[in-house]
Amino acid sequence: MQIPVESYRLSNGLTVVLSRDHTAPIVAVNLWYHVGSANERLDRTGFAHLFEHMLFQGSANVEANEHFELVQRAGGTLNGSTWLERTNYYETMPSHQLAMALWLESDRMGRMLPALTQVKLDTQRDVVKNERRWSIDNQPYGTCWEKLQELVFPPDHPFHHSLIGSMEHLSEASLEDVADFFRTYYTPDNAVLTITGDFEHDDAVALIDSYFGWIPRGTGRPALPDMTLPPVFGVSPRQVVYDAVALPRLFVVSRSPVFGTDGYYAASLTSAILGLRTGSRLERNLVRGQRIASQAAAFTFDLAKGSDLFVVDVTAHPDVSPEQLEAAVIAELDALHHTGVTAAEVARALALIETGFVTSLQSAAERADQLSRFTTYFGDPLLANTQVARYQQVTVNDVNTFARERLGPNNRAILWYLPSDETEPAERPTVDSALADSLSALTGN
Repeated sequence: MQIPVESYRLSNGLTVVLSRDHTAPIVAVNLWYHVGSANERLDRTGFAHLFEHMLFQGSANVEANEHFELVQRAGGTLNGSTWLERTNYYETMPSHQLAMALWLESDRMGRMLPALTQVKLDTQRDVVKNERRWSIDNQPYGTCWEKLQELVFPPDHPFHHSLIGSMEHLSEASLEDVADFFRTYYTPDNAVLTITGDFEHDDAVALIDSYFGWIPRGTGRPALPDMTLPPVFGVSPRQVVYDAVALPRLFVVSRSPVFGTDGYYAASLTSAILGLRTGSRLERNLVRGQRIASQAAAFTFDLAKGSDLFVVDVTAHPDVSPEQLEAAVIAELDALHHTGVTAAEVARALALIETGFVTSLQSAAERADQLSRFTTYFGDPLLANTQVARYQQVTVNDVNTFARERLGPNNRAILWYLPSDETEPAERPTVDSALADSLSALTGN
C-alpha cells in the first residue's frame, strides 16, 4: 500500500504534509509539535502535558472550551496527546469543514498568549492534579509507567522523569514560566501540519498559507543533552512497589534499538513473537498452558532517541506466587536468548504487524498521525510507505541476534507490583531480597 504524499515547508519553517483520498467525505487535520516531557527543565516538569490542556483553553479569537464546541457542532471529533518526544493535536471533520479546523489550530499556535491568564493556568493546574489522582495515584498499577522510567533511565536523562510531571513543579510555575515554554516550543518551525482525506489540493494550500503563513518562526530551542545509553544495563536494576492491587504484576524491561533503525524492526518482531495476541509464546505457555499468568504482553515503547525499551508485562494468575511468576517469565526470556525463534514464528508476527499497520492507514486520522510521526522524527513522511518493507527484510537470524544480544540476564530491569497489606513496610518480609535471590539462582549469577 503506497500512500500519496506531498510535503513542503512555509517560509516560517512549518512543515506541511498532504495526502489526498476521496474515498469518504472526511478530512483529518493533525498537528505535531516536536516537544514532549524530554524537553522540560528538571525543575519544571509536567509542562508538555499541561499544555495539552492549556491549548484547549482558548486563544485570541476562541473562548475557553469553544474549540471543542465548534468542532463537535460541525460534526467532527478532536483531541490531543502528550508523549516523551512529542505533543499532538488533531481533528477529524466533514470535508467542507477543513477551513474551520485549520483556523482553530492556527489561532492557538499564533494567538494563544494574549488569552493566557492566571485564572486559566490555576484551573488547568488543578485539572492536571486531579487527573493524576484519578488516573495514576488511585488506579491499580497506575504509577507503573513513571516507575519504569525512573528505574531504567539515569536521573539526569530526559526520559527519567514522569510524563505527567511533578505536582510541586506545576504549583511553583509562574505565568511567565508557562508563556516562555509556549514561545520556545509551540512555533511553526517546531511543528508538522498534516492533512489527509477528502480535500482539494489548491484550496488546502491556500488555506494553510492564509492561516499559518503569518505566524513568526521561533527564536531557537535548547538542544537536548546527549541521550546515548549503553546497549545493556549491565547490573540490572530492580524495584518492588507495594500497592492496592489484587494480583502481583511483573515488568521485565530491556534496552532496545531506537525506533526507525534496523535493530528496531527485529526488536518489534521479537516482541510480537513473545507477547502479541493469543498465538504468542507468553499467551500459549504462561496464560493458557501453565496458567501461571492471567495476562501477558510484550511490546516496544517506540522511542526515537537515546534508547528504546522492550517491555514484558505479566500479571500473575490467582494463587501464583511472585517467585513462580518470575521464574516462568525468566524461563521464557532465557529460551529466546539461548535458542531463538523459528521461521514460522517470524512469519506469524510479520503477518500480524503488517495487517495492523496497513489496516490502520485506511483511517484518515491514523494516516495523518503516521505521516506526522515520520516527518517529525526523521523529516520524511515517505518513510510511512517503507514500513512494511522494513519489517519484511527482517530475517530469523536478525531476530535471534537481537534476542542473543539484548534479552540476556545483563539487560533485564525488574519492576514488581505486589499487593499491599496492613503490615508496616519495615515489618514486611524482604520480598525484594527473596526475589533477587530467586533470580540469581535462575540466571546463574
